[in-house]
Amino acid sequence: MRHVENVGTDKPYSVIGLGTWQFGSKEWGYGGGYDETEAGRIVTRARELGVTVFDTAEVYGFGRSERILGRALAETGGTDDVVVATKIFPVLPTAAVVQQRGVASAQRLGVKTLDLYQVHQPNPLVSDGTTMRGMQALRDVGVVRDVGVSNYKLARWKSAEARFGSKVLSNQVQFSLVQRAPLAEMLPWAQRTGHVVIAYSPLAQGLLSGRYDRDHRPTNGVRAANAMFLPENLDAAKPLLDTLRDVASAHDATPSQIALAWVVHPPNVVAIPGASSVAQVESNVAAAQIRLSEEEYAGLTAAAEAYQPITGFPAIPKLVASRRRG
Repeated sequence: MRHVENVGTDKPYSVIGLGTWQFGSKEWGYGGGYDETEAGRIVTRARELGVTVFDTAEVYGFGRSERILGRALAETGGTDDVVVATKIFPVLPTAAVVQQRGVASAQRLGVKTLDLYQVHQPNPLVSDGTTMRGMQALRDVGVVRDVGVSNYKLARWKSAEARFGSKVLSNQVQFSLVQRAPLAEMLPWAQRTGHVVIAYSPLAQGLLSGRYDRDHRPTNGVRAANAMFLPENLDAAKPLLDTLRDVASAHDATPSQIALAWVVHPPNVVAIPGASSVAQVESNVAAAQIRLSEEEYAGLTAAAEAYQPITGFPAIPKLVASRRRG
């Protein structure tokens, strides 16, 4: 397993981590058996393969994801050698609320210290000043080791760091072949300054696996609400998916593995794909060992730039019609 370099953290951050939104969250449709058995197997195998970053949030399953992850980590050797990362959902992220919620997350996870505590979304009404005062208080008493944000624009990430008075280590953002915004300014800044970009949805919720087309569309609630899985967008994605398959063939890999390899090709990136099975986590981890040539990286980027899906407001009536047909 490769690790992010030059960020000065106490624990190593593996370039492939494990996202655990699906632990305890019914919208993924995996069922109770997944929570009770498969989730633990996935965490166990991820650790065996060198994954050190395990990401959850208080809102995932309304705390169930934190409990499931905490129990699985406790049963597989504790947390001394892994990064336990969670997020506060900032409904009212004043300093006092941040402190209370951070302690509650640590209790659900069964840890004394949260290795990375992140603000899940920027709050449009509450300033980062009061939020970061709460984070500082948690760090002062040892409940939090490092602080991060999520879904922040670069300017607000910098502003939050200024308010915190110390490094805000990471920003968890949507980053994949079909969501490339961090490449423009955020990632270059993180590389210059020793910060980390954590890529969620690095496989675009499975779009980049190549498993789906207009005749084989996903049925679970999360993906069904994603405009990327509209029939028109699945048709438009075919050239990109064909390029992924071509590169995958050259590496004896899968399209998913190449899509992950593209995400972690630049320095200072950690990808946190989820996993529905042990086989899937094994596949995800193997992507860390794939080294794309600069020509392959550029070719994938060009194919992604040519993909122009229907998104935003124009996609809403199509999504509604699609769900009615389903």
